[in-house]
Amino acid sequence: MKLTRIVAILLIVAGSLALAYGGFTYTKETHAAKLGPIELNVEEKERVNVPVWAGLGAIAAGVIMLLARRK
Repeated sequence: MKLTRIVAILLIVAGSLALAYGGFTYTKETHAAKLGPIELNVEEKERVNVPVWAGLGAIAAGVIMLLARRK
């Protein structure tokens, strides 16, 4: 497969996932305190929202790349 076709397919898949899930979450671990042998950790869940226009734009860009490659 050519690199442009692989990138186009990845854009379509990523755009579809962005539309389906609307974003993703990740856990950020920070060290709150360390008192001798006792260590307190704090885990924070962060959510990143992916705008609808970004998902649609990724899908459109992938389709355009696939169609432009065939000509």
